Amino acid sequence: MQFYSTKHISPNVDLEEAVMKSQPSDKGLYMPEVITPLPASFFEGIKDLTFAEMAFEVAHCLLEDSIDKEALKKIVWDALQFDAPLQSVHDDIACLELFHGPTLAFKDFGAQFMARLMGHFVKESQEKQYVLVATSGDTGGAVARGFFQVPNIEVIILYPSGKVSDLQEKQLTTLGHNISALEVNGTFDDCQALVKTAFNDEELNQKMRLASANSISLARLIPQMFYYFRAYQQLKDKSKPMIVCVPSGNFGNITAGLIAKRMGLPIAKFIAATNANKVFPEYLKTENYHPISPSIATYSNAMDVGNPSNFQRIIDLYDGDIESIRQDISAYSYTDAETLETLKEVYNEYGYVMCPHTAIAYRGLMEYLRTNGLEKQVNGIFLATAHPSKFIDIVEETIGTSVEIPADLAALKDKEKVAGWLEVDFETFKEYLVGRFI
Repeated sequence: MQFYSTKHISPNVDLEEAVMKSQPSDKGLYMPEVITPLPASFFEGIKDLTFAEMAFEVAHCLLEDSIDKEALKKIVWDALQFDAPLQSVHDDIACLELFHGPTLAFKDFGAQFMARLMGHFVKESQEKQYVLVATSGDTGGAVARGFFQVPNIEVIILYPSGKVSDLQEKQLTTLGHNISALEVNGTFDDCQALVKTAFNDEELNQKMRLASANSISLARLIPQMFYYFRAYQQLKDKSKPMIVCVPSGNFGNITAGLIAKRMGLPIAKFIAATNANKVFPEYLKTENYHPISPSIATYSNAMDVGNPSNFQRIIDLYDGDIESIRQDISAYSYTDAETLETLKEVYNEYGYVMCPHTAIAYRGLMEYLRTNGLEKQVNGIFLATAHPSKFIDIVEETIGTSVEIPADLAALKDKEKVAGWLEVDFETFKEYLVGRFI
């Protein structure tokens, strides 16, 4: 199996280069040459598989011979030490809870898998790897935990000052060892731009073997497919169409779902639900793509992305045909006021507590179903991307009751934050990298 760039300029590469380099030199994103559908027998026997067994079959079908089968099995088994339960909320509406990993965020799936996959390749080469990651919230903590003390890998995390929650910040600034954090005086898009510029700096790349842990990395997308199959596996009535709403920022999560659909997973419709950073919903309405700079700060900070990286993967999947995209994806955007309104309503009516991102997903799902008269006719699923305690102040204030903080997260409160300070200037960032690590 080879992997090509969405820009179709850089040469095709093998899995190791696609994972370890992260981004082609033409600034596209890597995609598999072929997306092979899973056999009918897989879906016929899916109820009898464990999560890890199912995930391995999906990964092996996608990656084919690009990695040793037994090595891939060990990576999947080691990474999936937690579940993605489908929690009924009301009627045929259920929440796919993706916050049962070590940092209580959906990005644990990607980070745990990616760390083990990269660790496998680094072990083979013994060449030191430097992982750069920009975070608007949960990515940094998940990557920090996933890569913590992995031999021969150094992780540098950039996050926007004052734009992540206190507990999110503690998750990425308190581990030490091979994890370094930089607090950036700017937005998430500024952080992401610094990382992207680093990948395209020839001098820096001659000195450091750089890779990304953001959703531009193929190694993040692969494990994000797994929980869509897990959701389907848990459906009681698989004869009803499966409609999935994904809270969307960089659009890696929904892209993984789209690849899962190409592999045969019967998802009838995706809904991309965004906050005030509504670049994609506007694209579907107008056919014009206009990134926002700077991105707009909201309560759902992990989705404060003004120029979604994975937009080009979606365009590539559909060969730029917007009508085909519209057939598979609908999109809505919501204000902070609407987000809090939904948080409160769902708690009051059903006793279910959500984080702001999850509330946006629920609202998007219900708007689509009501608009199209599909209530009680489908399996409606919305994704919970983070535990509500990670946004405890706004959640408690909105629903009027206390939210229990899991013990591991509560323990971070008393830990000391250790982070460098960085202005939005690439040369300063470059000097930091060279000065500290070379």
